Amino acid sequence: MGIFNFFSKNKAQEQQEKQDLDQGLVKTKTSVFAKIARAVAGKSKVDDEVLDQLEEILISSDVGVDTTLRIIERIEKRVARDKYVDTAELNNVLKEEITDLLIAHGQESDGKLTPEGNQKPYVIMVVGVNGVGKTTTIGKLAYRLVQSGKKVYLGAADTFRAAAVEQLVAWGERSGATVVKQKMGSDPASVAFDTLKSAVANQADVVLIDTAGRLHNKTGLMQELSKIKQVMSKVIPDAPHEILLVLDGSTGQNAFEQAKQFTLATEVNALAITKLDGTAKGGVVIGISDQFGIPVKYIGLGEKPEQLQVFNRKAFVDSLFGSIG
Repeated sequence: MGIFNFFSKNKAQEQQEKQDLDQGLVKTKTSVFAKIARAVAGKSKVDDEVLDQLEEILISSDVGVDTTLRIIERIEKRVARDKYVDTAELNNVLKEEITDLLIAHGQESDGKLTPEGNQKPYVIMVVGVNGVGKTTTIGKLAYRLVQSGKKVYLGAADTFRAAAVEQLVAWGERSGATVVKQKMGSDPASVAFDTLKSAVANQADVVLIDTAGRLHNKTGLMQELSKIKQVMSKVIPDAPHEILLVLDGSTGQNAFEQAKQFTLATEVNALAITKLDGTAKGGVVIGISDQFGIPVKYIGLGEKPEQLQVFNRKAFVDSLFGSIG
């Protein structure tokens, strides 16, 4: 079993996660995607008018223009191939095509997230701008890992905000994870170095490094991420094993811009999209995964630690379109 195979769920847990997912996506479904039902009302087949309305709906839901056009093109091909597609079938067609898009970007092992190899400790550097829920995501993930029996170390490398360190310390106490910190204003790379040294010495399973909320248009701050990576590699040559970018799903197109800037600045290879329960912009999960080719590993659907879910593409798409048709 890999480090992240800690979500071995019983029936009650599975049902609770489904309920949280359905509730977390309800604003997106009712405010945006439910428009699809109205678009096909009175129509017997998927024609150009329906496709035009569908395109508008997907774009307005922050799926993104490029991804929307890809989805529409796929549906057009199916209509041409099958000659006749009933509007009642549109819901299932959308589910299939969007699920296929997510499969193409690394979502094959839904719910497991087993890293390649057996690195110990497995090091995750977490990046993202202030306010996206980065430190909270780290805390929730630490909580879930510790509950599964893992020994977890947290590095408080956001040394510019006292609140960030305090928040991480509070999560450490709540979860049972060990927090490594230095005084305010310390070199973030030094904190990361100390965290890894301590984690190795104490045979930790997972290390999560919190970084400052980088303003994605500040080149100097982005360069500091490279410095942190270089210093960590002196302790563990292939660290960090994962660079997790946290994005606020409620910001829609701004999340796309942040993803663009961070992927240019550092080797992001995993995404966590938070605050989906408070927005009608849930389509951003589809667009970002498709356009950047980076797997979404976690989605945030509420305040409880259990509401940070491992992203399951099929469950997500099924829930998203569950109230339509």
